[in-house]
Amino acid sequence: MADAFICDAVRTPIGRYAGALSSVRTDDLAVVPIAALMERNPKVDWNALEDVIYGCVNQAGEDNRNVARMALLLAGLPVEVPGATVNRLCASGLEAVGQVARAIRCGEIEMGIAGGVESMSRAPFVMPKAESGFSRSAAIYDTTIGWRFVNPKMKTKYGIDQMPETAENVAEEFKVSRADQDAFALRSQQRALAGRAALADEIVPVTIPSKKAEPTIVSVDEHPRETSIEALAKLKPIVKENGTVTAGNASGVNDGSCAMIIATERAAARHGLTPRARIVGMNASGVAPRIMGMGPAPAVRKLLGRLGIAIGKVDVIELNEAFAAQALAVLRDLGVADDALHVNPNGGAIALGHPLGASGARLVTTATHQLHRTNGRYALCTMCIGVGQGAALLIERV
Repeated sequence: MADAFICDAVRTPIGRYAGALSSVRTDDLAVVPIAALMERNPKVDWNALEDVIYGCVNQAGEDNRNVARMALLLAGLPVEVPGATVNRLCASGLEAVGQVARAIRCGEIEMGIAGGVESMSRAPFVMPKAESGFSRSAAIYDTTIGWRFVNPKMKTKYGIDQMPETAENVAEEFKVSRADQDAFALRSQQRALAGRAALADEIVPVTIPSKKAEPTIVSVDEHPRETSIEALAKLKPIVKENGTVTAGNASGVNDGSCAMIIATERAAARHGLTPRARIVGMNASGVAPRIMGMGPAPAVRKLLGRLGIAIGKVDVIELNEAFAAQALAVLRDLGVADDALHVNPNGGAIALGHPLGASGARLVTTATHQLHRTNGRYALCTMCIGVGQGAALLIERV
């Protein structure tokens, strides 16, 4: 069974909602990291690329009709290269990485691209068709995030808690205080600002043309911000008056894309690529939808238990910070300190942002670069997933 190696991994800067990247079509945004990989690796025979798998959550606007296939064609890859778009909600990009790695280990392919894209700024409104002739009712849904076209049976059986509500559920059930959440959020912001130089290694700029002026070049993450514990404490709760979840201790609504080349050792040598990390394995788990934020805990235990690796042996943990409440509850459940230096050492989604379909691949990209900066061996990438799931993937530096 062949090993799957990450040979190069890049991402765009992450843009704020309605921010610097909001004028870029989603399919065009998906092109950027693929085109960068092609430019950075001139010895690759791209006719030998066997698949492109992208994660994308929305798929209701410019990301419809299989955005992976659209992006690879727009990037200039040969028409013979196939592409598929996968959706495991927040872990879609992570799922893409896992699927390419599995195809390689199964011997089905030797080289592929995995990644993800999301433009939450450009997510459209959608309307269902009328259920009867001459209907006078009309519904409209914002596809940016959350439930739409709700099945009444799902609502009755599991509820349809919105994302902030699930975080509030976790905070209450697992006793995560507002003060601890705000302290975690502040650390994320501080680490992201301090880590800008480190993160620059993984970022490729996005050039935005202008009809009347010079093009705008976006080259840094837009979401991190200077703040203080006092400023965070002043923010009002999102869910309820006495709640603990705020805009300050939650991830952003963002735009971005990410891609990486994954190959066998033989294919890497043939195409002038340098293996940087081995994909050791991936697992997913389910939890109750109302506490979806706890999903990473069972996923990590399943993965590390199967591999026989203790969490204390992991040098870098990239835990997607959907909310500080769930990140803290997961860390405590796994026996990791709230302020552990190896967890999101350059900030997490609270500071960097969370472009849904790209975030999982972003975690793997950041972890790969961080392992080489620190000479660590193992990195764990894990995230919670809407409707009650968690996913975890382990890589090893080579």
